[in-house]
Amino acid sequence: MNEKENRTLRAHNVAVVIITITCIGAILESLSQGWELWTAPLIAGGIIACWAFHINGYGTTRFRENFFLIFSMIVAFFHGVHITSFYDIIIVSVLIMITASMMGRKEFLPVILLEFFVIMISQLIAGAYSGAIVLNPLNISRIILHVIVELSIYRALHEILRNIERLQAGIESVHDTEENAKKGMEDFLANISHELRTPVNVISGMSTLMLKREPRADVSAIRDAGIRLSHQIEDIQDYSEIERGDAVLEEEKYTITSIVGDIAADYELIYKWSGLEFTIDLDPSVPAVLKGDSKKIRKIISHLVFNGFKFTKKGGVFLRVYCYKRDYGVNLVIEVLDTGIGMTEKVRNKVATGSYQADRKRNRSTGGIGLGLSIVYGFTRLMNGFVTLESSPNEGTVVRVSIVQEVIDPSPCISVDSGKFLGVAFHVLPEMLDDFRVGGAYEMMARDLAAGLRINLYLTHSLKELKSILESGKVTHVFTCQKEYEQDSSFFEDLNRSGITVSMFADSGFVPRRESRVVVLPRPIYGYTIANVLNGNTDALSFQSSAERKNLNLEGIKALIVDDEPMNLVVATGLFKDYKMDVDTAGSGREALAKYDTGEYDVVFMDHMMPEMDGVEAMKKLKAIAEQRDQKLSVIALTANAVSGAREMFIREGFDGFISKPINITEFERVMSRVMEGGKKSRDGGVK
Repeated sequence: MNEKENRTLRAHNVAVVIITITCIGAILESLSQGWELWTAPLIAGGIIACWAFHINGYGTTRFRENFFLIFSMIVAFFHGVHITSFYDIIIVSVLIMITASMMGRKEFLPVILLEFFVIMISQLIAGAYSGAIVLNPLNISRIILHVIVELSIYRALHEILRNIERLQAGIESVHDTEENAKKGMEDFLANISHELRTPVNVISGMSTLMLKREPRADVSAIRDAGIRLSHQIEDIQDYSEIERGDAVLEEEKYTITSIVGDIAADYELIYKWSGLEFTIDLDPSVPAVLKGDSKKIRKIISHLVFNGFKFTKKGGVFLRVYCYKRDYGVNLVIEVLDTGIGMTEKVRNKVATGSYQADRKRNRSTGGIGLGLSIVYGFTRLMNGFVTLESSPNEGTVVRVSIVQEVIDPSPCISVDSGKFLGVAFHVLPEMLDDFRVGGAYEMMARDLAAGLRINLYLTHSLKELKSILESGKVTHVFTCQKEYEQDSSFFEDLNRSGITVSMFADSGFVPRRESRVVVLPRPIYGYTIANVLNGNTDALSFQSSAERKNLNLEGIKALIVDDEPMNLVVATGLFKDYKMDVDTAGSGREALAKYDTGEYDVVFMDHMMPEMDGVEAMKKLKAIAEQRDQKLSVIALTANAVSGAREMFIREGFDGFISKPINITEFERVMSRVMEGGKKSRDGGVK
C-alpha cells in the first residue's frame, strides 16, 4: 500500500466515525422527540452499510465516498426538517462539509451549502408562520451568526482544498521532474558505462592476448590496472543505483562453490601486493545449488574480503560461508574476519547506516574508492538480509552478512567418497605464523570441514605430535604449508613414499624437487581443494581454476561476434579462439544479418549499442530468420551496458545469455556452459 492509499484509508476511517456519531445522535433525538420512528432502523442500516463498504473496500474509492456523503446529507435533511432542530442545522452541516473536505471532494461543498440554506429558509418560513420561531432581535442575530459561520467555514474549506490541489499539482510536477531526471540518469549511466567499459575492455583484452604470446611484467601491470579500473567503474555504478533505489535483483540458479572458487582464484592477484594469509571455510552442508543473485553475492564477498586485506598489515583474512536451514530455504551467512586495524565505535556507527566511506587519508594509503561497505549494505538490504559488525581498534574486524536463499539442490556442496576410511592430519606450526589468529582460522576451517565431511581429524603443532599420530596408523592424508614442509622436506617426502598422501599449500611460483611426489596445492587454504585430494584427485593442474569450472568443449562451434568497435572484435576473437571455435565478425547489425543469411552460425555474440540497428533489433531479426529455417540460434548479449537489471532486460527481450565487458573468462565459460548445455551442433546449423 502506497502513501496515497494510506492517506485515503485514514480519511475514510475518520469520515465513517464522524458519520456514525452524527447518525447515532440523529437516532437518539428522533426517539426522544417522537419523530418518525420508522426512520431509526433505516439510519442504523445506513451506518452498517457505511462500515461494510469501508471494511471490505466495496466498489471504487469514489463510489464509497459518494455513498458516505449522500447518506449523510439525507440524514441531515431528515434531522433539519424538524422545527426543534432549527438551531442544530449548522452543526450537522459543518460536520458534513469537514467530512467532504477530508476526502478531498470539493464539488460536494456547494451542494452541502445549498442544502443548509434550503433547510434554513424553509424552516424559517414555516416556523415564523406557525409561531414556533419568534423573530426577535436575539433569534435574528443567532440566525445571522449561523449563516456567517456557515459561509465562513465553506469559504475556508474551499480555499484549503484549492491550496491542497495546488500543492499536489506541485508535488506531481516535482515527481514528474524526478522521474525524468531518473530516466535521464539511467540513460546517462548506460551510456557512460558503455563508453568507459569499451576502452577498458580493449586494454584488458589486448594485454591478455599479449601476455599469452610473451609474459611481461609491464604488460601484466597494464592488464591488472585495467581490471582494477573496470571494478571501480562497477562500484560507482552500483553505488549510484543503490542511492537512487534503482538496483534490482537478477535471481538465477547458482552453486556456492563456484562463487567461492572465483574468490579463491582472485587471491593470487591480492597476494601480490598484500603478502597476507587467506583462509576459506566453506561449510560442506551448504546446499549444492541455490537460487539468488549470484553476481551481487559475489560482489558482497569480494568487497568484504578486499576491505579486510586493505586495512590489514599483519596476519590475514578469514572467509567463512555457512547456513542455517529453514522451511523456506536457508539463511546463507557470509562472515569475513581480519586481523587489521579495526574500527572505533564512532566509525562502527557510521558503517551501520550503510553510508560510511573510508576517509581520504586512509584511502590514499590503501587504494580503492571507499564504496565497498556502502555497496555491501545496499545489496544486503535489497535481498532483505542484514549485516552485523564487530570491531575494536587494533583488534581486527568481523563482518557478518545473512541473506535468505531458495534451495534448488539440497545435497552438500562438498562431499567425499564415504566408502573409504579417511584420517586427516593437519600440521601447522604456530611459530611459523605472524599472528596467532591465522592459526586459529586454519584450525577452525579444518574442524568445520572434518565435521561436515564426517572424517577423522588430527591437529598437530609439532613434528613430534605428527609422528606420534602417524604411529597409530589412523592417518591417510597429511596437509601442511610450505614453511612447515621446508623445515624438514625429507621427512614429508619419505612419508609420501610410505603410502600416506602428503599435500602442501604453497605460494605461487613454488617449484618442488623433480623427484617429489608431494601434492602442491595453490593458496588460499580452502576446504574444496582439500576435499579434491581426499577424493583422489591429486593432479596439480586441476587446482589452478575455479572450483566449478569444467572442461568446456566448444571445438567446431561457429560463432559470429557483432560489434561496431573494431578493437572489441579483435579482443573477443583472440579470447574465443582459445576454445577452438570458428570465429567470424561483423561490424554492425545489418552486416550480421547479411552474414547469417548466407552462412551458418551456432552462436552469435551481440553488442547492444550500435548505430543504425541496435543489438536488440538485430537479435530479433536473426532469430526470425533462424525460425524460418527451423533452426535454434543462440544469441548472447556481449555488451558494456551493465547497469542493474541489464541481464534481465536482455533475457526478457529474447537473448539466451548475457556477458558484460570487459570479458571475464569465468563468466564467459559459465554462460557458454549453460547456453550450450547438453547441446550438439546440428548439421543444419544451430544448437539443438
